[in-house]
Amino acid sequence: MDFSGFDIALLVLVALVVLVLFKGIRTIPQGYNYTVERFGRYTKTLSPGLNIIVPFVDRIGAKLNMMEQVLDVPTQEIITRDNATVAVDGVAFYQVLNAAQAAYQVAGLENAILNLTMTNIRTVMGSMDLDELLSNRDAINERLLRVVDEAAHPWGIKITRVEIKDINPPANLVESMGRQMMAERNKRAQILDAEGLKQSQILEAEGRKEAAFRDAEARERSAEAEARATQVVSEAISKGDVQALNYFVALKYTEALTRIGSATNSKVVLMPIEASSLIGTLGGIGEIAKEVFGGEGNAGAARQASRPPVVRPSQT
Repeated sequence: MDFSGFDIALLVLVALVVLVLFKGIRTIPQGYNYTVERFGRYTKTLSPGLNIIVPFVDRIGAKLNMMEQVLDVPTQEIITRDNATVAVDGVAFYQVLNAAQAAYQVAGLENAILNLTMTNIRTVMGSMDLDELLSNRDAINERLLRVVDEAAHPWGIKITRVEIKDINPPANLVESMGRQMMAERNKRAQILDAEGLKQSQILEAEGRKEAAFRDAEARERSAEAEARATQVVSEAISKGDVQALNYFVALKYTEALTRIGSATNSKVVLMPIEASSLIGTLGGIGEIAKEVFGGEGNAGAARQASRPPVVRPSQT
Protein backbone atom coordinates (compact mmCIF):
# COMPACT_ATOMS: atom_id res chain seq x y z
CA MET A 1 0.00 0.00 0.00
CA ASP A 2 1.55 3.26 -1.11
CA PHE A 3 1.29 6.44 1.03
CA SER A 4 1.19 9.78 -0.60
CA GLY A 5 2.91 12.85 0.72
CA PHE A 6 -0.38 14.14 2.10
CA ASP A 7 -0.93 10.97 4.11
CA ILE A 8 2.52 11.15 5.62
CA ALA A 9 2.05 14.79 6.56
CA LEU A 10 -1.28 13.99 8.19
CA LEU A 11 0.26 11.19 10.25
CA VAL A 12 3.05 13.48 11.37
CA LEU A 13 0.53 16.15 12.32
CA VAL A 14 -1.55 13.69 14.38
CA ALA A 15 1.56 12.43 16.16
CA LEU A 16 2.59 16.00 16.90
CA VAL A 17 -0.84 16.82 18.33
CA VAL A 18 -0.74 13.75 20.55
CA LEU A 19 2.73 14.69 21.77
CA VAL A 20 1.65 18.27 22.48
CA LEU A 21 -1.36 17.05 24.43
CA PHE A 22 0.83 14.63 26.36
CA LYS A 23 3.25 17.41 27.23
CA GLY A 24 0.62 20.04 27.99
CA ILE A 25 -1.85 18.09 30.14
CA ARG A 26 -0.94 17.14 33.70
CA THR A 27 -3.06 15.19 36.20
CA ILE A 28 -2.22 15.96 39.85
CA PRO A 29 -3.26 13.36 42.48
CA GLN A 30 -5.15 14.39 45.61
CA GLY A 31 -2.91 15.51 48.49
CA TYR A 32 -0.10 16.76 46.25
CA ASN A 33 0.92 20.07 44.66
CA TYR A 34 3.31 20.42 41.72
CA THR A 35 5.34 23.52 40.95
CA VAL A 36 5.69 24.70 37.34
CA GLU A 37 8.95 26.18 36.03
CA ARG A 38 9.30 28.09 32.76
CA PHE A 39 12.86 28.15 31.53
CA GLY A 40 13.95 27.29 35.08
CA ARG A 41 11.89 29.94 36.84
CA TYR A 42 8.90 29.23 39.07
CA THR A 43 5.63 30.38 37.54
CA LYS A 44 2.72 28.68 39.33
CA THR A 45 1.57 25.75 41.45
CA LEU A 46 -0.67 23.02 40.11
CA SER A 47 -3.45 21.81 42.44
CA PRO A 48 -4.98 18.30 42.41
CA GLY A 49 -6.95 17.45 39.26
CA LEU A 50 -6.48 18.13 35.52
CA ASN A 51 -4.09 20.98 34.66
CA ILE A 52 -2.73 22.40 31.40
CA ILE A 53 0.76 23.81 30.89
CA VAL A 54 2.58 25.15 27.88
CA PRO A 55 4.31 22.16 26.28
CA PHE A 56 8.05 22.28 25.67
CA VAL A 57 8.19 25.59 27.58
CA ASP A 58 6.87 24.75 31.04
CA ARG A 59 7.99 21.77 33.05
CA ILE A 60 7.14 20.24 36.42
CA GLY A 61 9.54 21.39 39.12
CA ALA A 62 8.89 19.93 42.63
CA LYS A 63 6.23 17.43 43.64
CA LEU A 64 5.23 18.16 47.22
CA ASN A 65 3.08 16.12 49.59
CA MET A 66 0.55 18.50 51.19
CA MET A 67 -0.72 15.98 53.76
CA GLU A 68 0.41 15.99 57.40
CA GLN A 69 3.59 13.96 57.74
CA VAL A 70 5.50 12.36 60.60
CA LEU A 71 9.20 12.83 61.17
CA ASP A 72 10.96 10.58 63.69
CA VAL A 73 13.56 12.36 65.84
CA PRO A 74 16.41 9.97 66.72
CA THR A 75 17.78 9.55 70.25
CA GLN A 76 20.31 12.14 71.38
CA GLU A 77 22.23 12.88 74.58
CA ILE A 78 21.25 16.02 76.48
CA ILE A 79 22.97 17.61 79.47
CA THR A 80 20.51 19.33 81.80
CA ARG A 81 21.14 22.50 83.77
CA ASP A 82 22.12 20.48 86.86
CA ASN A 83 24.66 18.45 84.80
CA ALA A 84 22.59 15.28 84.46
CA THR A 85 22.91 13.38 81.17
CA VAL A 86 19.71 11.95 79.69
CA ALA A 87 18.85 10.25 76.40
CA VAL A 88 15.87 11.80 74.62
CA ASP A 89 13.97 10.93 71.46
CA GLY A 90 10.80 12.34 69.97
CA VAL A 91 8.54 12.76 66.98
CA ALA A 92 7.46 15.80 64.95
CA PHE A 93 4.35 16.30 62.81
CA TYR A 94 4.40 18.88 60.01
CA GLN A 95 2.37 19.93 56.99
CA VAL A 96 3.32 21.87 53.85
CA LEU A 97 1.10 24.91 53.43
CA ASN A 98 2.94 26.72 50.64
CA ALA A 99 4.42 24.46 48.00
CA ALA A 100 6.55 27.18 46.36
CA GLN A 101 8.21 28.21 49.64
CA ALA A 102 8.79 24.60 50.68
CA ALA A 103 10.40 23.87 47.30
CA TYR A 104 12.55 26.98 46.81
CA GLN A 105 13.20 28.45 50.29
CA VAL A 106 15.04 25.48 51.76
CA ALA A 107 17.06 22.60 50.37
CA GLY A 108 16.30 19.18 51.87
CA LEU A 109 13.06 19.97 53.65
CA GLU A 110 12.86 16.90 55.93
CA ASN A 111 16.53 17.12 56.89
CA ALA A 112 16.12 20.80 57.73
CA ILE A 113 13.07 20.14 59.93
CA LEU A 114 14.84 17.23 61.64
CA ASN A 115 17.95 19.25 62.49
CA LEU A 116 15.87 22.22 63.60
CA THR A 117 13.85 20.02 65.95
CA MET A 118 16.90 18.27 67.42
CA THR A 119 18.68 21.57 68.01
CA ASN A 120 15.72 23.10 69.81
CA ILE A 121 15.23 19.95 71.91
CA ARG A 122 18.78 20.32 73.20
CA THR A 123 18.27 24.05 73.78
CA VAL A 124 14.95 23.81 75.60
CA MET A 125 15.63 20.71 77.67
CA GLY A 126 19.22 21.72 78.44
CA SER A 127 17.95 24.86 80.19
CA MET A 128 15.94 22.82 82.73
CA ASP A 129 16.79 20.79 85.83
CA LEU A 130 16.31 17.03 85.76
CA ASP A 131 13.32 17.04 88.13
CA GLU A 132 11.67 19.79 86.09
CA LEU A 133 12.47 17.88 82.91
CA LEU A 134 10.79 14.69 84.11
CA SER A 135 7.69 16.34 85.55
CA ASN A 136 6.90 18.99 82.91
CA ARG A 137 6.77 17.05 79.65
CA ASP A 138 3.64 18.85 78.45
CA ALA A 139 5.26 22.23 78.99
CA ILE A 140 8.35 21.04 77.10
CA ASN A 141 6.24 19.88 74.14
CA GLU A 142 4.38 23.17 74.03
CA ARG A 143 7.58 25.21 74.13
CA LEU A 144 9.23 23.08 71.45
CA LEU A 145 6.19 23.40 69.19
CA ARG A 146 6.17 27.17 69.48
CA VAL A 147 9.90 27.56 68.81
CA VAL A 148 10.17 25.08 65.93
CA ASP A 149 6.99 26.32 64.23
CA GLU A 150 8.21 29.90 64.35
CA ALA A 151 11.57 28.89 62.83
CA ALA A 152 9.96 26.81 60.03
CA HIS A 153 7.33 29.40 59.07
CA PRO A 154 9.44 31.03 56.28
CA TRP A 155 9.64 27.61 54.57
CA GLY A 156 5.87 27.42 54.15
CA ILE A 157 5.72 24.70 56.80
CA LYS A 158 3.30 24.34 59.70
CA ILE A 159 4.63 22.30 62.63
CA THR A 160 1.46 20.81 64.08
CA ARG A 161 2.95 18.84 66.95
CA VAL A 162 6.25 18.04 68.66
CA GLU A 163 6.21 15.22 71.20
CA ILE A 164 8.97 13.87 73.45
CA LYS A 165 8.59 10.08 73.44
CA ASP A 166 11.17 8.92 75.97
CA ILE A 167 13.47 10.50 78.55
CA ASN A 168 15.98 7.93 79.80
CA PRO A 169 18.39 8.92 82.59
CA PRO A 170 21.43 6.68 83.29
CA ALA A 171 20.91 3.58 85.45
CA ASN A 172 22.85 4.95 88.44
CA LEU A 173 20.84 8.15 88.31
CA VAL A 174 17.58 6.16 88.23
CA GLU A 175 18.74 4.21 91.29
CA SER A 176 19.57 7.45 93.13
CA MET A 177 16.18 8.86 92.24
CA GLY A 178 14.53 5.72 93.61
CA ARG A 179 16.35 6.10 96.92
CA GLN A 180 15.44 9.77 97.05
CA MET A 181 11.79 8.96 96.42
CA MET A 182 11.82 6.29 99.15
CA ALA A 183 13.39 8.72 101.62
CA GLU A 184 10.81 11.35 100.75
CA ARG A 185 7.95 8.90 101.26
CA ASN A 186 9.41 7.79 104.62
CA LYS A 187 9.67 11.42 105.62
CA ARG A 188 6.04 12.03 104.73
CA ALA A 189 4.98 8.93 106.68
CA GLN A 190 6.88 10.10 109.77
CA ILE A 191 5.35 13.56 109.49
CA LEU A 192 1.87 12.06 109.23
CA ASP A 193 2.53 9.82 112.24
CA ALA A 194 3.75 12.80 114.25
CA GLU A 195 0.74 14.86 113.23
CA GLY A 196 -1.59 12.01 114.22
CA LEU A 197 0.12 11.63 117.62
CA LYS A 198 -0.07 15.38 118.16
CA GLN A 199 -3.77 15.49 117.38
CA SER A 200 -4.38 12.47 119.62
CA GLN A 201 -2.56 14.11 122.52
CA ILE A 202 -4.43 17.36 121.97
CA LEU A 203 -7.78 15.61 121.96
CA GLU A 204 -6.83 13.58 125.04
CA ALA A 205 -5.75 16.72 126.88
CA GLU A 206 -8.96 18.47 125.89
CA GLY A 207 -10.90 15.44 127.17
CA ARG A 208 -9.07 15.55 130.50
CA LYS A 209 -9.68 19.28 130.71
CA GLU A 210 -13.39 18.85 130.04
CA ALA A 211 -13.63 15.96 132.52
CA ALA A 212 -11.82 17.99 135.21
CA PHE A 213 -14.13 20.93 134.53
CA ARG A 214 -17.17 18.68 134.86
CA ASP A 215 -15.82 17.11 138.08
CA ALA A 216 -15.10 20.51 139.54
CA GLU A 217 -18.57 21.69 138.61
CA ALA A 218 -20.11 18.59 140.21
CA ARG A 219 -18.07 19.08 143.39
CA GLU A 220 -19.09 22.72 143.45
CA ARG A 221 -22.76 21.80 143.17
CA SER A 222 -22.35 19.15 145.88
CA ALA A 223 -20.58 21.62 148.14
CA GLU A 224 -23.33 24.18 147.55
CA ALA A 225 -25.96 21.58 148.45
CA GLU A 226 -24.00 20.55 151.54
CA ALA A 227 -23.57 24.15 152.59
CA ARG A 228 -27.26 24.79 152.07
CA ALA A 229 -28.19 21.74 154.19
CA THR A 230 -25.78 22.84 156.92
CA GLN A 231 -27.21 26.34 156.81
CA VAL A 232 -30.75 25.00 157.18
CA VAL A 233 -29.71 22.86 160.17
CA SER A 234 -27.83 25.80 161.74
CA GLU A 235 -30.87 28.03 161.36
CA ALA A 236 -33.03 25.31 162.97
CA ILE A 237 -30.62 24.96 165.91
CA SER A 238 -30.44 28.70 166.37
CA LYS A 239 -34.20 28.67 166.67
CA GLY A 240 -33.99 25.97 169.41
CA ASP A 241 -34.96 22.98 167.25
CA VAL A 242 -32.69 20.22 168.65
CA GLN A 243 -34.46 17.47 166.68
CA ALA A 244 -33.06 18.92 163.44
CA LEU A 245 -29.53 18.51 164.80
CA ASN A 246 -30.25 14.94 165.88
CA TYR A 247 -31.65 14.14 162.43
CA PHE A 248 -28.63 15.62 160.69
CA VAL A 249 -26.12 13.70 162.85
CA ALA A 250 -28.05 10.43 162.50
CA LEU A 251 -28.14 10.83 158.70
CA LYS A 252 -24.39 11.37 158.45
CA TYR A 253 -23.73 8.52 160.88
CA THR A 254 -25.86 6.11 158.84
CA GLU A 255 -24.21 7.16 155.53
CA ALA A 256 -20.77 6.55 157.06
CA LEU A 257 -21.78 3.05 158.18
CA THR A 258 -23.15 2.30 154.71
CA ARG A 259 -19.91 3.32 153.02
CA ILE A 260 -17.80 1.30 155.42
CA GLY A 261 -19.95 -1.78 154.99
CA SER A 262 -19.97 -1.61 151.17
CA ALA A 263 -16.21 -1.13 150.77
CA THR A 264 -14.60 -3.55 148.26
CA ASN A 265 -11.19 -3.68 149.88
CA SER A 266 -12.23 -5.92 152.78
CA LYS A 267 -14.02 -9.21 153.17
CA VAL A 268 -15.18 -8.84 156.80
CA VAL A 269 -15.75 -5.55 158.59
CA LEU A 270 -15.78 -5.55 162.43
CA MET A 271 -16.64 -2.28 164.04
CA PRO A 272 -17.78 -1.31 167.56
CA ILE A 273 -20.88 0.83 167.53
CA GLU A 274 -21.98 3.05 170.37
CA ALA A 275 -25.55 1.86 170.53
CA SER A 276 -26.60 4.53 172.99
CA SER A 277 -25.44 7.33 170.68
CA LEU A 278 -27.16 5.78 167.68
CA ILE A 279 -30.35 5.20 169.74
CA GLY A 280 -30.29 8.79 170.88
CA THR A 281 -29.97 10.14 167.40
CA LEU A 282 -32.65 7.81 166.06
CA GLY A 283 -34.86 8.88 168.93
CA GLY A 284 -34.46 12.42 167.69
CA ILE A 285 -35.56 11.22 164.27
CA GLY A 286 -38.63 9.69 165.85
CA GLU A 287 -39.52 12.95 167.57
CA ILE A 288 -39.22 14.76 164.29
CA ALA A 289 -41.48 12.22 162.67
CA LYS A 290 -44.07 12.76 165.40
CA GLU A 291 -44.10 16.45 164.84
CA VAL A 292 -44.25 16.09 161.07
CA PHE A 293 -46.96 13.46 160.77
CA GLY A 294 -48.73 14.13 164.14
CA GLY A 295 -51.39 12.10 165.91
CA GLU A 296 -51.44 8.74 167.53
CA GLY A 297 -51.82 7.02 164.15
CA ASN A 298 -48.11 7.63 163.55
CA ALA A 299 -46.93 6.75 167.05
CA GLY A 300 -46.17 3.21 165.97
CA ALA A 301 -43.88 4.51 163.24
CA ALA A 302 -42.11 6.70 165.76
CA ARG A 303 -41.68 3.83 168.20
CA GLN A 304 -40.34 1.67 165.37
CA ALA A 305 -37.82 4.37 164.54
CA SER A 306 -36.79 4.56 168.24
CA ARG A 307 -35.84 0.92 168.48
CA PRO A 308 -32.10 0.19 168.50
CA PRO A 309 -30.92 -1.35 165.24
CA VAL A 310 -29.42 -4.74 164.96
CA VAL A 311 -25.97 -4.23 163.48
CA ARG A 312 -24.24 -7.22 161.89
CA PRO A 313 -20.75 -7.38 160.49
CA SER A 314 -20.77 -6.58 156.77
CA GLN A 315 -19.38 -9.24 154.46
CA THR A 316 -18.66 -8.64 150.80
